Amino acid sequence: MGTGILTIDLGAVTENWRALDRMTGTGTETAAVVKADGYGLGAGRVARALAQSGARRFFVAVAEEGAAVRQALGPGPEICIFSGHMRGDTDMIGDLMLTPMLNSMDQLTRHFEALPGHPFGLQLDSGMNRLGMEPAEWAAVRDVAMSQAPSMVISHLACADDPNHPMNGFQLGAFREMTADLTCTRSLAATGGCLLGKAYHFDLTRPGIGLYGGAPFSDAAAVAHLALPIIQIRDLMSGEAVGYGNTWIADDPARIATVAAGYADGLIRAMGNKGFLYAGDVACPIVGRVSMDLITVDITELREIPSHLDILGPYQSVDDLATQAGTIGYEILTSLGARYNRRYVG
Repeated sequence: MGTGILTIDLGAVTENWRALDRMTGTGTETAAVVKADGYGLGAGRVARALAQSGARRFFVAVAEEGAAVRQALGPGPEICIFSGHMRGDTDMIGDLMLTPMLNSMDQLTRHFEALPGHPFGLQLDSGMNRLGMEPAEWAAVRDVAMSQAPSMVISHLACADDPNHPMNGFQLGAFREMTADLTCTRSLAATGGCLLGKAYHFDLTRPGIGLYGGAPFSDAAAVAHLALPIIQIRDLMSGEAVGYGNTWIADDPARIATVAAGYADGLIRAMGNKGFLYAGDVACPIVGRVSMDLITVDITELREIPSHLDILGPYQSVDDLATQAGTIGYEILTSLGARYNRRYVG
C-alpha cells in the first residue's frame, strides 16, 4: 500500500471522555467538542462512539459541521454551534434542530425573528476578546435574552493550558459576575478548564483536544497512530546530500529511507532536519526538507529494514511531534490529510 495508515482508536476517545467526566463529579454534565471533523479524526465516527458512551451534547464550529454530526447521530443529542446564527444558516438550524450559541445583539435579533421558540444558547466574552457579548452589550440584552429561555450560557478561557496564569481567575470572576442569579446551564471549561478544578466546572464542561490525546490532558490515552510506508532505500557515501536545497549532507556513509507522506498530508514542513520517525522504539531522524509527498529518514542504525515507520505511535505523541514542528498538537491532528488509509478500532 502506497499511502500511510492512520489508525484511530475510538475506544481511547471514549476512555478519555470518561476520565474527564469523572473529574467533574455528578453535578456537572460532560459534553464533547467534535469541530474540525472531530479534530481531523472523523466527526461522525467519533460522535457516534461518544454518544454510545453517554455524551448527549456536542459542539461544532459552524452549522455545516452540525449538519454532518446530525446526520451521524440522528435526532436526540443536542448539537451546539459556536459561531452562532449566521446569515444564511436559518433553514439548516431550524430543519436539523441545531442550537446556535448567539454571540451578539445582531444574532439575537436574527434568531428571534427567524426562528421564534427555537432552542439557542448565549456566548459571553469574559476577557478573551474573540467571540461573545461583552459585559456592556450583555447588560443591555440580558433581560430580553433570558426571557426566551436559553438552553445554556457559555464563555471560553484564554489561558487554561497554564494553570498558574492570572487570566484564569480573572475570567472566572468575570463569568460569575455576568451570570449571577441565572438558573440555566452555565459552561466555562474546555479541556484545560476541566483540569483547573471544581470552581471552573459549573453545570457543563466541553472537552475537545483532551478527547483526542492532546495536551494539556497529560493522562490522556493516545488516539491516533500513523505509520508511513517506505517506498525506497538508498545507501549514501560521505558527502552526499539529501532533498531540496541540499540542507542535509552525510558526514559518514548512511542509509536513507524515503517514506510516502509530506506536507500535503499535514506533516509540517518545519520538521525537516528536526523531527523523528520510529521503527519500534528506535528514533530515526528526518534528514533534508519535508517535501509535498515525501520525507527522507536516516535509518542507518536499524539492523532490519521495516515496511513502515511510525510518525505517531507509542513513542511519539501528537504533542511530541508538534514540538518538533514548532506548533501545537491541535494543528498536527487537524492537518492530517485525506490521502491516508484510515482504520478505526475500539
